Amino acid sequence: MDTAALSLNIQQDTGLLMPGHTSLEEIKAALTSYVNELINKDFEKLVSLLYRIDVNEHKMRNLLNAKQGENAAGLIADLIIERQLQKIESRK
Repeated sequence: MDTAALSLNIQQDTGLLMPGHTSLEEIKAALTSYVNELINKDFEKLVSLLYRIDVNEHKMRNLLNAKQGENAAGLIADLIIERQLQKIESRK
């Protein structure tokens, strides 16, 4: 997995500053924190971000419904990471 490309893509889409050699766990932690902040303070911006990144809305709704009570921000961060990895792979 190319975590440098992943962190760069996420940085470009979110504005989060991430060093190029950040581990997947660090990327997920930073992204989860950011998504949680958006959930609490600027939900419209989160919706716009998910649309721009092209996270599958149907998949996200199903996941959040299936895993009620779990950390929604972490689940959404996983979907963002998954989508970014798909984009990286398709560009190769």
